[in-house]
Amino acid sequence: MRDPNEPFENLRPLDILAIAAHPDDVEQTCGGTLIRMAEQGYRTGVLDLTAGDMGTRGTPDLRIEESKRAAGEMLLAWRQNLRWPDARLENNIGARMTLAGVIRRIRPRTVILPYWSGRHPDHYRACEIAYEACFLSGLKRLEEDVPPHRPFKVLYSSLYANVTPSFVVDITRQFERRMTALFQYRSQYGDAPEGSALFPSHAEIEERLASIARFYGNLIGVKYGEPFVVKEMIEITDVVAMPVRSI
Repeated sequence: MRDPNEPFENLRPLDILAIAAHPDDVEQTCGGTLIRMAEQGYRTGVLDLTAGDMGTRGTPDLRIEESKRAAGEMLLAWRQNLRWPDARLENNIGARMTLAGVIRRIRPRTVILPYWSGRHPDHYRACEIAYEACFLSGLKRLEEDVPPHRPFKVLYSSLYANVTPSFVVDITRQFERRMTALFQYRSQYGDAPEGSALFPSHAEIEERLASIARFYGNLIGVKYGEPFVVKEMIEITDVVAMPVRSI
């Protein structure tokens, strides 16, 4: 596998780009899907907006190093961190223009964003900034020296949202690898005394995420699943070949 931290200026276009507020967000919410898509031959990538510098555990440099190890487990073609201020994301013109410039250069066809509401402000701010940046990146006159590009599809990872998903991806074969990627963040998921009142144990995290993935997998008749929402209608071209039994 090529270096997932190669500068985006030298990168061939990605098929799928997941944008997240913090390192370890995608591993929890859509990591199995990214692994499955990579196994199917797609070029996948992750852009983390912050390095989690306001977190109780770890340091920004350590979390970025952990994210590099997780990138290898997820078979990513590319991963970068913008190191924007954690817990202080703002949807302003500077953030939108910066992110639009990245999108124009790596030219993803599909973008996965955090769901648009949630407990942590950084998550829904990341969604707002990234969606608007995806639109701006398609404007011809945004940058005269870089061709415009607008992603074709925007998906919202809804694993922690109390909503009915538009669809669920079967990650049964990818689940263990997803968990291995997540647990590369030893600063966050190791059983350390620091922040122990705030952080569940390693075993508890594993049990919780397995339970959630089992719930969504059960909706489509498989063991483990990851849920997504889209805002537009989904077209079906073959009603005979549709998956998931009705009765």
